Amino acid sequence: MASIQPTLRNSALQQVATIGLDLAKYSVDFVGLDAAGRVLTRRQYSKGKLLEVTARMQPCRIGMEACCGAHHLGRQLLAQGHDVKLMPPKYVKPFVKRDKNDSQDAEACAEACLRPTMRFVAVKSEEQLSMQSLHR
Repeated sequence: MASIQPTLRNSALQQVATIGLDLAKYSVDFVGLDAAGRVLTRRQYSKGKLLEVTARMQPCRIGMEACCGAHHLGRQLLAQGHDVKLMPPKYVKPFVKRDKNDSQDAEACAEACLRPTMRFVAVKSEEQLSMQSLHR
């Protein structure tokens, strides 16, 4: 039974079409949706482990709330070939279904990035972020 578990997880990860991420200080909540929008997997990873997992996956759409940490992680995920969509937090909030927690926020990010009328923020380079801090 123990040898079957890793293959089930890997097959579920290969069917993921959209990922929602909620960034915390030391960890990242990961929710994977299939093409129909059903939740396939919910996990919590460290930031380093997340990049290992996404490197093994097929390129897919990844939705996150926009913040400085999201821009950094977004650049790394773009380098892996994924389609990264950053959204302002106030546009993601209406998609939270139940009590607010990190897992629910990650699912809301995944659902929000599937909306055709959603407004997205471009992933900024390090130079753009440093110029933005100078202007402030």
